[in-house]
Amino acid sequence: MKYAFAKRIRHLQSSAIRDILKVVGRGDIISFAGGLPDDELFPIEGIEESFAKVFESGKKSLQYTETEGYLPLREVILERMSRKGITSYSAENVMLTTGSQQVIDLFSRVMLNPGDVILTEDPTYLAALQVFKSYEAKVVAVASDDNGMLPDDLERKMKQYKPKAIYVVPTFSNPAGRVWSLERRQQLLSQAEKGNVIILEDDPYGDIQFRQDETYTPLAALDDGTQVLYTSTFSKTAVPALRTGWVAGPFQVIRMMAQAKQANDLHSNSLSQHALYQLCMHFDLDAHIQQLIRVYESRMNMMVNCIEQANIDGLRFVKPKGGMFLWLELAPEINTTALLPEAVEAGVAYVPGEPFYADVAQKNTMRLNYTHATPEKIEHGMGLLLDLLKEKSKNPHIFS
Repeated sequence: MKYAFAKRIRHLQSSAIRDILKVVGRGDIISFAGGLPDDELFPIEGIEESFAKVFESGKKSLQYTETEGYLPLREVILERMSRKGITSYSAENVMLTTGSQQVIDLFSRVMLNPGDVILTEDPTYLAALQVFKSYEAKVVAVASDDNGMLPDDLERKMKQYKPKAIYVVPTFSNPAGRVWSLERRQQLLSQAEKGNVIILEDDPYGDIQFRQDETYTPLAALDDGTQVLYTSTFSKTAVPALRTGWVAGPFQVIRMMAQAKQANDLHSNSLSQHALYQLCMHFDLDAHIQQLIRVYESRMNMMVNCIEQANIDGLRFVKPKGGMFLWLELAPEINTTALLPEAVEAGVAYVPGEPFYADVAQKNTMRLNYTHATPEKIEHGMGLLLDLLKEKSKNPHIFS
């Protein structure tokens, strides 16, 4: 049968990461590709006890609930956000979602018409690019460095394109692991206010902060509650399978997103929401996060040490201050997309940098995840990868 799909499906693309994970799952491959937390560190006992408390409290958690989500959990989230300086919101400004990925979709659904422009960092989160393009928006990349969007290019593109929205991951960005400077955050907010443009601030990794002596102020903490939507998730700090994220922002926008969510799934998993509330109330989630930080920082340092000792010509990176990813820039002649099959054949996988770019891709880039592999696998896998990169750096013409 010939299926008459809607025209919009021409904008749907498969995730490069999901495609890689399918290949990796077929054999004995050391993977630095997925953005996975370490399942060995999941708080199993805490989760079990939390679900037990939910069932002890009655049947309410098994019933339909309001679209915005379980109110006590929203109030816990408000308290946790206040520690980051985000204090402009009340419970009516917060909605629970099926992961923070759903926030990006709901935001796009209520804010973006076909042809509308949304500005992003370059590179940026590839699944966000997938969503924006699926709604037929025009994604325009703003030139960025290690401190965030370049102010001159941001101002120029604000004037040229008159964007509808701006999407950023300013703290431990995916894929580049960047931490925006406070000055760049303030400049972005100022430009957005001048242009009456809403900002979607994605912060899934902000709690995984290695440098405890530094403060990274969210854009939402600099805002008065009118310009910024802030989204985060429990997937990186509790467990991904509970699929619980949230968005906080101006009431009018949250109300529209809630109506879009009603048409999508009525509400997110209420059982998970009740369990997460119990986890937050009766389990030391902050101590658990500190354990994650210690383990992940140690693994990041191991990966960085391997790279530094390899001393490969043309290789550049910035040591992460948190988050889950290390971003490599190689000699211009190295095409990491073309190299990937050979890397997999050698026994190691990564994500090529190409799909993270909205505009002209730097094909000599790659993203490495250091949170899921054990120290032994990091050492062995990086040895395999770096040996391959050394070989190709001596013969770069094969990718020209």
